[in-house]
Amino acid sequence: MKAALLTGIGKIEVREVPEPQLTKNTDVLIRVGAVGVCGSDIHYYSEGGIGDQIVRYPFIVGHECSGTVEKVGPSVRRLKLGDRVAVDPAIVCGACDQCLAGRPNTCRRLLYLGTPNQLSGALCERIVMPEENGFLLPAELNLDEGVLVEPLTIAVHSLKLTGEPVPDTAAVLGAGPIGLSVLLAARAVGVRAVYVTDKIDGRVEVARKAGASWAGNPDREDIIARMISLAPEGLDAVYECCGDQSAFSQAVELLKPGGRLLIIGIPTGDRISFDIHALRRKELSLHNVRRQRFCVREAIDLIRNKQVDVRFMATHRFALEDARQAFELAAGYRDGVIRAIISL
Repeated sequence: MKAALLTGIGKIEVREVPEPQLTKNTDVLIRVGAVGVCGSDIHYYSEGGIGDQIVRYPFIVGHECSGTVEKVGPSVRRLKLGDRVAVDPAIVCGACDQCLAGRPNTCRRLLYLGTPNQLSGALCERIVMPEENGFLLPAELNLDEGVLVEPLTIAVHSLKLTGEPVPDTAAVLGAGPIGLSVLLAARAVGVRAVYVTDKIDGRVEVARKAGASWAGNPDREDIIARMISLAPEGLDAVYECCGDQSAFSQAVELLKPGGRLLIIGIPTGDRISFDIHALRRKELSLHNVRRQRFCVREAIDLIRNKQVDVRFMATHRFALEDARQAFELAAGYRDGVIRAIISL
């Protein structure tokens, strides 16, 4: 089968690789239909790794994917041939202390699609996954929407981690697919005012159209002064979705005492910093977000029930043979790209 492999920093080659095989009775073979080029994929492409997850070439990336079931193991009961599925990219053991505590996203033996030293990715014609990782797509959802289920699950999980009460006011710092998904999820759960920032003017405008109460570019205006003018007491929650040091600092300034900061973005470096005195005096809560847990079906239902519309995020489509162009476009934030989709 064909696959797009990272072969070096900024290098992708399409090659023939062996077909995957069912190894467990509960496995399913999925013909991949669409794959999203995620920010973590860009880290692997542009930098060769994220933290201690270093790419060993050649390597197949890609974890946001959807497709069609082509073969099932003898113990598979829920899925059948021809079913279209969104794929949960995290395979968990189900037996460690984290899984037993209801935290499969921090499974001690977690294996994740397209992650170095874990699992080969989805930028290929077929993958094999456990049946439990395939979620049936309703007829009214297309495969692009199936791809965008994955970032939406992270947003849904982030809103749940925020806790009660639901924030009245919130900021989303970074209007890529994750940030825009957080905006959509926040609106769906009843956050009254959601303010969004991004350093790309086109994404600021997209956020406005997607329902932001206000959106602005921190390189062009004083976004802190603007948001404080809109919410003089400060914000209940901030969702950091870009991994930028300046955004972490902005979040601390924007939050009211007792406010909640959700860290979702992946920084390029290994360290970030905060004004510890501001954190202490405001008694701010910080919560790191590690992917999601038990949110896939909920995300699918949000789309199916038209509580959110993710289709606008699929801005560009490429064939597998053009994977390098897709990565270059996404890495350079060119041509108004939100999510580049590679169709197989």
